[in-house]
Amino acid sequence: MITPPGGRSGDRVRRATRAFAATARWLHIYLSLFAFATMLLFSMTGLTLNHPDWFGAGEAVTEDFSGGVAAALLGDPDADPDGGSIDHEAVAAAIRMEHRFAGGLADRRADDRECSLSWKGPGVAADAVIDRRTGRYTLAITRHGLVAILNDLHKGRDTGPAWSLVIDVTAILLTLVAITGFVLIFFIRRRRTAGLVAAAVGTFVLVVLAVRLLL
Repeated sequence: MITPPGGRSGDRVRRATRAFAATARWLHIYLSLFAFATMLLFSMTGLTLNHPDWFGAGEAVTEDFSGGVAAALLGDPDADPDGGSIDHEAVAAAIRMEHRFAGGLADRRADDRECSLSWKGPGVAADAVIDRRTGRYTLAITRHGLVAILNDLHKGRDTGPAWSLVIDVTAILLTLVAITGFVLIFFIRRRRTAGLVAAAVGTFVLVVLAVRLLL
């Protein structure tokens, strides 16, 4: 049999095209499934953020506590009135362990009488005022409810580096899911035109709305 000119190269192109389509389909399916939970989280919290009147942010509940930490952690207020010798991390860890609340240490202040610490986390804030001579403190913990926690997770507010990485990875996954889904339409002949028209219309609507908002 005589192979027509270009026959073998044509077969190679078709095989490469089929392999590319299969890879795009595999990536689209499994990236979508892997990112399912995070896509659901960020899509649902998009609604709770955009329509707080639908779901309600929940009333903030503040609880007051008192306790004590080792005065040695607070330094000598006479020799160190600015609080440079205070072991803030140890004091913060002791208070958090005692009262078991979430949030990272956001602010710290001190003078020759008191030391104040503030924590912030998704849906929660806490403030403590500590007597430097006795180690006695008062603590107020404010919680804003589940919807506020989810909204803060969506925005990445007061969530720390680990959750920041989750947001970055999710953004990359959603980008890949979108690209592979768009690529696949080129391999579905009967749906190609309709799919491209739908993508063009959606893009046009988004651009028009964005331009109107900016202008």
